[in-house]
Amino acid sequence: MDIRVLKYFLAVAREESITRAAETLNMTQPPLSRQLKDLEHEIGKQLFIRGSKKVTLTNDGVLLRKRAEEIVTLMEKTKKELSSSDETISGDVYIGSGETDAVSKIADAAKDLQCTYPLIRYHIYSGDAEHITERLDKGLIDFGLLVEPFDTAKYDYIRLPVKDMWGVLMPANSPLAQKESICAEDLLDKPLIISHQTASGGEMTAWLRKDLSQLNIVAFYDLLYNASRFVKSGFGYAIALDKLINTDGDSNLCFRPLSPILEAGLYIVWKRCQIFSKAAEKFLREIQIKFSMEL
Repeated sequence: MDIRVLKYFLAVAREESITRAAETLNMTQPPLSRQLKDLEHEIGKQLFIRGSKKVTLTNDGVLLRKRAEEIVTLMEKTKKELSSSDETISGDVYIGSGETDAVSKIADAAKDLQCTYPLIRYHIYSGDAEHITERLDKGLIDFGLLVEPFDTAKYDYIRLPVKDMWGVLMPANSPLAQKESICAEDLLDKPLIISHQTASGGEMTAWLRKDLSQLNIVAFYDLLYNASRFVKSGFGYAIALDKLINTDGDSNLCFRPLSPILEAGLYIVWKRCQIFSKAAEKFLREIQIKFSMEL
């Protein structure tokens, strides 16, 4: 399976038209159509449904698109790493992170490194822990910023000198907003909005002292900003990490910490035996020095 043909396939999937894809690829339609048919023949599956106005992906085509995007991304990442100069440190560092205020620590390290190596660029990918570790395992990113717990057998890691605090995001006019902190009993009869990661169990379940099936969970979220819109409407109370939503000033939302306090440790992780680009090596050295001094 040729990487060039995968790029052709992705262009057609993106444009939903062989004609438009051929234009973006600076080629004519007949050879592009022939390449796609040869690809379908090689795989032994139909990848496109060719309509009168557009082409759409079959289920097999959707799967190939996901895999092709990963293959092309990894190939481009590898080419950039290999083509970097031995004398000049440049290139790209790929970082995945969930929602956490600790990203500011990563930003500070990148800013400090920029003074010495201004040609290093950063790619920041957002997602939950499952999404980040999947990209790590496939070599699509160099580092992941994860909230504990995580599989320490698979990754090397550095602990960040900060922790995130769990609490409840709620309307400012909620009766619970009159409390300085929220205990588990306060939430037992409330409509709760929790993250998909929290739904997998762990420390939050232990803190609540209830199985999640016994609670009134009305929604799940990946991004707290989106969940905060539901909270703002009065739909429910979001169990979340602090400092992700602005609740200062005239905000109609407020955040109250859990009691007893529940904190989450934060770690920069990478695959064991990982071979880094020169740019990623410099970034790793920067955070090792910076965070060891702060711990």
